[in-house]
Amino acid sequence: MERRSGGGKARTRRESLTLVFLAGPIIGVLGGMIGLGGAEFRLPLLIGVFGFAALQAIIMNKAMSLVVVITAPPARLFGVPLAELSPYWFIVVNLLAGSLIGAWIGAHWATRLKSKTLYRVIAVLLVLIAVLLFVTHFFAVDPLNIPAGPRTVLGVVAGIVIGVVAAVMGIAGGELLIPTIVLLYGTDIKIAGSLSLAVSLPTMPVAFARFSRDKSFAVLGQNKPFLVAMTLAPSREP
Repeated sequence: MERRSGGGKARTRRESLTLVFLAGPIIGVLGGMIGLGGAEFRLPLLIGVFGFAALQAIIMNKAMSLVVVITAPPARLFGVPLAELSPYWFIVVNLLAGSLIGAWIGAHWATRLKSKTLYRVIAVLLVLIAVLLFVTHFFAVDPLNIPAGPRTVLGVVAGIVIGVVAAVMGIAGGELLIPTIVLLYGTDIKIAGSLSLAVSLPTMPVAFARFSRDKSFAVLGQNKPFLVAMTLAPSREP
């Protein structure tokens, strides 16, 4: 298992897999409690506990998040039928116009940053997301009353920002997409959750494609048992 250098001996593969089976359910429970897939909890564990370098951890996190997102639609469609989502297709298109661009930019940026800088960026983004989750879960925020034209522009800009952040952290982006959809378009939270998946599904492969051009992408092949074990941990998407 490829690891970053640091104090102490690297954990053996067996020890790491044992920790995965302990940490995986915890990540799933924490993610389920806030209605997300748990990637925002998984990333610091990949770095701090399992010792992956920043970019390797991002790529691993992205791969696991992609699997979760791909398997989530059937359950979401059972709770929110496609007929209820079809009137909101313009929201998906609006955000995708920015997120597809942002995903490539974010992934490209992550592969170009020095590891030390990338660690700092990840730390700042984790704090910002924690603040956002706190605010959106404990305070009522009314939707913005914005005319269609400016709202469309804001949607593209928001999509770019979300695409960048999701790529840099290796997450699906639901923690950013859902409040954005609710605030900008005034949709119901359940509708927003399903729409966020519709945006994430095409966006994540773009970042993944950019990561695949970097040598750090080999971390997936080098850690298949770890990847499978962590991915199979209980998780859910909004």
